[in-house]
Amino acid sequence: MKKEQMLQTAQEKLAPFETGNVVDFIQNLTLKSAMEHPLIIVIFLLFAFYAVVRRSKFVLLFLFSAISIMLLVRYTLSPEMVGGGLTISSTLPFAAGGLVIGAALVYLAFIKHD
Repeated sequence: MKKEQMLQTAQEKLAPFETGNVVDFIQNLTLKSAMEHPLIIVIFLLFAFYAVVRRSKFVLLFLFSAISIMLLVRYTLSPEMVGGGLTISSTLPFAAGGLVIGAALVYLAFIKHD
């Protein structure tokens, strides 16, 4: 009886991780909800902890690029800021920010030596 109860509670606890639920979550994921979701924040924190402990330059560069691109997209191409469409006033800051991020990555990865 106790094993059946443990299996039942395990099944109830693991139900949100079924494939259908995960696929539905990913399909309905927006940039804003991704940046505010605790699981994604924990994953980024684990990557950061790993990169600092192992002194992995490339993992830190990946984190820098992923977070900066998410912030760039959120603040330059968000529908609330420009009315929903792509305009020159929203595309130019996005392009300039992308160039700055790319230049920083090239500098940190290839030019700057430890």
